Amino acid sequence: MQEQPQALLALRYFYETIPELHVIAAGSLLDFAIEKVGVPVGRTEFLYMYPLSFIEFLCATGNQLIAKEILNQSVTSALMETIHDRVIRLLGEYFVTGGMPEIVKIWCDTEDLNAILIAQQSIVNGYIQDIPKYARKSRIEHVDVVFKHIPHILGQRFKVSNVAGEYRKRELSPAIDLLEKSMIARRIYHTSAQGLPLAAQSDLEKYKLILVDIAIAQKLLNSDLRDWILNPETAYINKGSLTEAFVGQEIVAYQDPGSPGELFYWHREERSSSAEVDYIITHHRDIVPVEVKSDKGSGLKSMRAFLESHPHSKYGVRFSTHNYSVFDAVHSYPLYAVSALFQQNHAALLAL
Repeated sequence: MQEQPQALLALRYFYETIPELHVIAAGSLLDFAIEKVGVPVGRTEFLYMYPLSFIEFLCATGNQLIAKEILNQSVTSALMETIHDRVIRLLGEYFVTGGMPEIVKIWCDTEDLNAILIAQQSIVNGYIQDIPKYARKSRIEHVDVVFKHIPHILGQRFKVSNVAGEYRKRELSPAIDLLEKSMIARRIYHTSAQGLPLAAQSDLEKYKLILVDIAIAQKLLNSDLRDWILNPETAYINKGSLTEAFVGQEIVAYQDPGSPGELFYWHREERSSSAEVDYIITHHRDIVPVEVKSDKGSGLKSMRAFLESHPHSKYGVRFSTHNYSVFDAVHSYPLYAVSALFQQNHAALLAL
């Protein structure tokens, strides 16, 4: 669609002349096309699409019954250990493929790791080749630098000073804007989380970054994907920043598709004690801190600090390789169960 932006304006005539016909206009750089010509107001609806979530991956790979089990599971009841271990291994497969439909299809058809790597490199090359389409000549280098830098700082606050080379904020900030607008990257904004909406409590100068897909991030890092197949539990520990990025990717995928998803985190900086919570979400109008723990033995000091300083938050959520459980104010979910917090968006999947 972005190759012929004027086609967007034709949507109104479909609406007025053949209203019973549903027309879908798609494009990876659609927002840039809309900038050029606008969009027929009142005659179009927007849906934001993302890589396949883990639940969708399970359905695509023939594991619909396991998907149902996850969506129906209560946090107060542990899943049978044999099923839990099976899903942990399936999640390892998802870390290999990511959620790009083409890659998932190759995995379903072949389970060929080499074919996966070739296809992932093709997608990375496509992103790099697309950069000149939406970046001015003066910004192409900056967009490329940020794109390749993001996988190295997953889970860390973005700082211009940490980017290799002599760059300034005024050069890199517009590059991040372009990557976010093209839905290749996403900011995770700091929020004080003292009330709703979380965006009203956010600091636009403090943010972390993740890429659209964890497999693309790993490809840019030249990670060895075999670990996720051979020993996934060890991989979760050794690659904790990717595990954190995965949860962010899941949170976005399960939000309302009618508006762009938002991600937030919380950080307290004090001389005596600092604390950081990986994600802050809203769940049934509650503000909920979310911690991602790659190691079963990891503590939750930051979450407890958040709950102490935010008395309106009733509980926190931990994602780890643990089974389901509730202890004090901490609800523990397995890494594969991020979908459990967004059940209202799963009516269609539950009907499978």
